[in-house]
Amino acid sequence: MSETMDQEKKFIMNEYLEVTIKGSLVPLCSDCYRALGWTIVDTSSGVDSIKMTLQRDRKIKHRVALCDLQRKCEVAFQAIERLENSKITKALSVALGIGLLGTAFLAGAVFAYLASQLPLSIILAIPGFLGWGLPYYIYRQILKKSTDRMNPLIDENYDVIYEACEKASQLLA
Repeated sequence: MSETMDQEKKFIMNEYLEVTIKGSLVPLCSDCYRALGWTIVDTSSGVDSIKMTLQRDRKIKHRVALCDLQRKCEVAFQAIERLENSKITKALSVALGIGLLGTAFLAGAVFAYLASQLPLSIILAIPGFLGWGLPYYIYRQILKKSTDRMNPLIDENYDVIYEACEKASQLLA
């Protein structure tokens, strides 16, 4: 009879969680979830993301507070990914737009040349070649500006994650 009581006391019901994150955030995310009481059971990699399977004791102390801190961390992780993507999006769209405009001018230059209008062809070719050459430099300039604007916001989200992990480790100690 005492043997069955010992088995009942050893029985632990776990909760499980699957998280898919960007590859660059894996070290921070795994440290964060460990601080929140989770253990990593399995990891599998995808094209540009990692899928982690986590588990922890369902009857962990301060579970409600840890869940609230976990939600804060997850929101901050999503915000970091969104901000990182937005840095590139504007720069890429402007550069592609200028490149397409340059292509349209070059197409006009070709048609003008085929219509034996050499002066018009030269006039259209100049902005066409500029439209092909400038996008790289414009991309770099816009990317630098948006990076300078987004980095403080990204750092704020990192601070939210660090503070939440500190609170979680204090709750678990």
